[in-house]
Amino acid sequence: MTSMDDFRTAVTAWVAGGTGDTARDLAARLPVRTVVLLEGLSDVAAVEALAARRGRDLAAEGVCVLSMYGATNAARHARLLGPPGLGLRLTGLCDDAERAHYARGLAAAGADPDAFFVCVADLEDELIRALGVDRVEELVRAEGEGRALRTFLNQPAQRDRGPLPRMRRFLGTTAGRKIRYGRVLTDALDPARVPAPLDGLLASL
Repeated sequence: MTSMDDFRTAVTAWVAGGTGDTARDLAARLPVRTVVLLEGLSDVAAVEALAARRGRDLAAEGVCVLSMYGATNAARHARLLGPPGLGLRLTGLCDDAERAHYARGLAAAGADPDAFFVCVADLEDELIRALGVDRVEELVRAEGEGRALRTFLNQPAQRDRGPLPRMRRFLGTTAGRKIRYGRVLTDALDPARVPAPLDGLLASL
């Protein structure tokens, strides 16, 4: 049985230079109506975690949540998946610093250049501010990484940073950690304090 994971894999191969035949076939068979373009896998984890909390099965709704592995890939994804390619609706979530990549990429593909939601710094920053640094530290300890966090915070390079920048940096220091905490932090959110970009994205789908 085909799945949205198969479609994601096929799109990644297409973007890398493949023919796109498998992606086209899967898009018609599933079918897919919307693609959420995200910068990385930690963003995918957060979006999927919030959708699950709200009782939504995005794949069953025809929504593909897709990591582009970097905002600079927005133009190629938009060209292949948007009006010139599969004709799918495009939306997404990005960091403010990467806003131009999204806007230019979607506009060049004939898609709505404003059809995405912007985080002030990045999604990790939004989640940490929504939860508070103390709560995030509790979650890190609950995940068994209290010692790793203490070691990190005692490094000389971290002493001049504020609590929030230090925590953001910690989440990005080990491969896979941002993905893991994308889900952990989202699951811990108070329903009334979901970051506006993430909340807006889910509401738009």
